[in-house]
Amino acid sequence: MQAHYIDLSLFQVLVAALLVLINGLISLLLGLKLERSLIIGAVRMTIQLMLVGLVLNWVFGIGHWYLVLIMMSIMTAIAGYTAVDRVSLRYPGIRYISMFSVWVGSWVVTALALFFVVQVKPWYTPQYAIPLLGMILGNILNGISLGLERFTHDLESKRAEVETVLALGGTSWEAARPHVSAAVRAGMVPIINTMMVAGIVTLPGMMTGQLLAGVHPVAAVKYQIVIIFLIAVATGVGTISGVLLSYRRLFNARHQFMHFELKKSKK
Repeated sequence: MQAHYIDLSLFQVLVAALLVLINGLISLLLGLKLERSLIIGAVRMTIQLMLVGLVLNWVFGIGHWYLVLIMMSIMTAIAGYTAVDRVSLRYPGIRYISMFSVWVGSWVVTALALFFVVQVKPWYTPQYAIPLLGMILGNILNGISLGLERFTHDLESKRAEVETVLALGGTSWEAARPHVSAAVRAGMVPIINTMMVAGIVTLPGMMTGQLLAGVHPVAAVKYQIVIIFLIAVATGVGTISGVLLSYRRLFNARHQFMHFELKKSKK
């Protein structure tokens, strides 16, 4: 018998929120000094999700294509901007590269999903377009962030090796290729790990949500498989784009490594 959907009350949400106090207690006992961050993070997350819920309720109710595109554009812009926040070494223009990489990777894959995989009609149906893009953005953001962090860190820490290759007549690509490969690999590892254990160790978020909503398990599994494949492709495209554009930015046409462009983040 198929289970019915249980709508959570505000009291039930509050009970779950109070459980976060366990982390606060652990932080106090061990002197981690994370209490402030936990409180801010919990409050910020709650406010953000509540606001998003209200906005989505409004967008879903109206369903105009331009509202859907505006919502998707805002989500993408924030993801592209945020991806750089965890990169410790930056260069001028890194946020533009991050923004472009996030935009290309997420929107191309989301378009393929809407037009050819799920075949939503109309394509801008908000119940499909916005959640699909949101799940892809969360993962592509992480991949680009890890890739850029690894690439800039490796170039700086192994600057002597890079410049030795260049001094011996090697091209900029020959000097940077090992670090490009390592960076792309770093960005791809999380989604590969997810694919390895999905269904055995973990039940991914979308599948869990559908099961809680009463969707048939097989139908939920099919959607989750599609989503993971889409995320993997988008993460790969976005990470490669970000790393390669960074390579082009940090090496000039005369095969010189412009290490002076790399500056430590002030954060």
